[in-house]
Amino acid sequence: MNITVLGAGAWGTALAITLAQRHSVTLWGRNPGTMAAAAAQRENSVYLPGFPLPDNLRLSADFSQAVAHVTGDAAAAQAEGLLIVASSVAGLRELAQQLQAYPIPNIVWLCKGFEESTSLLPHQIVREVLGDAMPAAALSGPSFAQEVARGLPCALSVASVHAGLCEQVVAAVHGDNIRVYSTDDLIGVEVGGAVKNILAIATGVADGLGLGLNARAALITRGLAEITRLGVALGGRSETFMGLSGVGDLILTCTGDLSRNRKVGLGLAQGKPLASIVTELGHVAEGVRCAAAVRALAQQRGVDMPITNAVAGVLFDGASLRSVMELLLSRNPREEAA
Repeated sequence: MNITVLGAGAWGTALAITLAQRHSVTLWGRNPGTMAAAAAQRENSVYLPGFPLPDNLRLSADFSQAVAHVTGDAAAAQAEGLLIVASSVAGLRELAQQLQAYPIPNIVWLCKGFEESTSLLPHQIVREVLGDAMPAAALSGPSFAQEVARGLPCALSVASVHAGLCEQVVAAVHGDNIRVYSTDDLIGVEVGGAVKNILAIATGVADGLGLGLNARAALITRGLAEITRLGVALGGRSETFMGLSGVGDLILTCTGDLSRNRKVGLGLAQGKPLASIVTELGHVAEGVRCAAAVRALAQQRGVDMPITNAVAGVLFDGASLRSVMELLLSRNPREEAA
């Protein structure tokens, strides 16, 4: 199968490395210098250092050339190609607008979050730009890029209302050390993938303050309740949040040492300014970008999300970590299911 991955960050590169073992893959990045260096060194030393790029993985900074890999005659001769967008949520709209000029067969995105300026989920952004008829899907789940690049096992969920595209993604990605499950609950999968990043910041703060493993478990569990409340309010199904893109991704992001959002929380607990934490990461931490959007959306929908509100208060309102933790602990008791 011909596959193009648009976005040469850590996750896009890791997936391209894996898929190139079985498919004809082109990896596109917007920086010509970075892509030229990666092609010469056979390594993406900027975003995924230490992992060699397969000889058959094509690298390109030419957008038209990369897209042609899944729209041209060669792709049509094999079967329909697969276009995977591996940008951040902030970059999704711009890429979708660029794709309007091409006869793309489908679009699959890896990004997790809400658009800051609109509070839209990725599928809503894609529909606004490319229309409802475009076969579209989200590929999500607990997946650190470094582990995928190493060939370690992981399981993902592909979500789409287009059953044929789900089947195509499973055929392309499932195999070797990656297992792929499919669902039509696109909203549920996207909400789980977005909000867990905010909760990972909270967990990082709690761990950084030395509040203990009991507090971490409580944050994760009550965080799952927040994710579920918002997801159901937006049209997702509650059972989705007990799956890979819900509790699975939540546990990984809140506890894994490779989690960028968890590192943000740890940095805040050390008293570091948010700007310096983000600069040190060198990668996007989606929890920071979508915290304000999720807080606003929850308020609009009347959804109770105290942990999310606390994180947004620390990030944007100047609230102190200790005062926020005290506020959370002083909340009135309630039934656990609520």
